[in-house]
Amino acid sequence: MRKIIFPYIASTLLCIGFFACQSNTEPAYANPGYKDTNKKKTVALKYADTTTAENQRIITRLDSFFRVQARAGFNGSVLIGLKGKVIYERYVGMANRPAGLALNSESASQLASTSKTFTGAAILYLHQQKYLNIDDPVTDYLPTFPYPNVTIKMLLNHRAGLPDYTKWMEGKVPHSTPVNNDKVVQMFAQVKPRLEFKPDSRFKYSNSNYAILGSIIEAVSGSNYRDFMKKYIFTPLGMENSFAYDPWKGLPSGAAISYKANWVKEPDMFADGVLGDKGIYSTVQDLYRWDQSLYQNKFLSNETLEMAYGPCSFERPGVKNYGLGWRMLCYPSGNKVIYHNGWWHGNNTVFYRYIQENFTIIILGNKYNSSIYRYRPVIYAIVHNKPIVTNNETEE
Repeated sequence: MRKIIFPYIASTLLCIGFFACQSNTEPAYANPGYKDTNKKKTVALKYADTTTAENQRIITRLDSFFRVQARAGFNGSVLIGLKGKVIYERYVGMANRPAGLALNSESASQLASTSKTFTGAAILYLHQQKYLNIDDPVTDYLPTFPYPNVTIKMLLNHRAGLPDYTKWMEGKVPHSTPVNNDKVVQMFAQVKPRLEFKPDSRFKYSNSNYAILGSIIEAVSGSNYRDFMKKYIFTPLGMENSFAYDPWKGLPSGAAISYKANWVKEPDMFADGVLGDKGIYSTVQDLYRWDQSLYQNKFLSNETLEMAYGPCSFERPGVKNYGLGWRMLCYPSGNKVIYHNGWWHGNNTVFYRYIQENFTIIILGNKYNSSIYRYRPVIYAIVHNKPIVTNNETEE
C-alpha cells in the first residue's frame, strides 16, 4: 500500500487576512450586514450594495418567496451570490428546536452528498501534487479492495459499479451503531458484493465510491479524513464553522440538528460514522467561501478544475452529466452549471454554481423538505428578472 505523509502545503493555499463575520440570531430574514465583533474572526465575505433599486427588487421578491416556503415547512439557511458578492442571505427557523436555538450564520448543517465536492477535490489535489494518480487501480492504495479493475477515477465519476454500502451493509452490521471507513473497506474485502456492472461501462451513483475515496485520502496522507479536511481546506479557506462529523463525540453546541418533517430528531445509524460520501457540516457562508476559492485557484489549479468539470458519461442523451465530484448541466450553448445536491436523514441541501456568471445558490435545510430541490429555477428567474419555469429536480 502506498502511504505518503506529506508536509503541510500552506504556501499553495489561501493566505489572506481575517475580519469579523457577519451574523444575526433572528430566526428569519436576518440582516446579513450586521457585524458582531464578539464573534470569532473569519475570512470576510463581500456583500453587494442592497440599496440599489435592482437589488431591492431581488430582495423583496426573494423574501416574499421564502415567507411562503417557510409557511409550507421550509427550515434552513439561504445564500445567493453573484460575481463574488453576497446578494441575499437569510436564516429561517430553528437549529435546535427544544433549546429554542434559531438558525444563524454559524449554524453548521449536515451537507449530505454535497460533501462529495470536498472529497473529490481532495483526491484531485493529491493527484495534482502527484501523491496519487487517479488512473491507478484502487488496490495500489487499498490492497484488500477486492476489485482489481476499478480505478480511482471510476470512483470519482461513479462508473465503478460498486453497490451502495448504505443498502447492502444493512443487516450485516448493527443498524444503530456507527461504523467507520475502515469497516466499510473491511466489509467489501470480506463479503465481496457483486459489482452491478463492468467497471467503466456506465454511470450509476453510489455512496460506496466516495466512502472508498475517503479511505484513499487517509491511506495516502497518513491523516484521518476529519483532520485532512480541517488542515488543508477548512482552516486555510477560513471555513471556521465547517467540520466532518464524529458520531462518537456528537454534534458541537450550535450545530443544526437533523429533523424529520414532523420535527422528530433523526437518530444516528451505522452509516453516520462513514465519511467521504457525506458527513461534512458547514454553513452557507463557508460554502460560499468554498465556491469562491475555486474561481481563485486557492486549492485546485485551472487544469485540475477542468478535469473536475469535464462530463464523463455519455450513455444517455440530455444535458445532465457527472464529472469528478460534481454533477453538471451541459447545455448546447456551451454554458455549464456545476452543482451537487444532497439528502441525508432530514437534511436537504442545494449547491448550484453557474460558473460562466459566477452565480451561486446555496440552500441548507435541516428539516426534511423535498421542495427545496425545486427552488433553484425560481431563484434564478427572480435574480435575473426572467419568467419562472418550474422543473423536477432530484435529491442528489
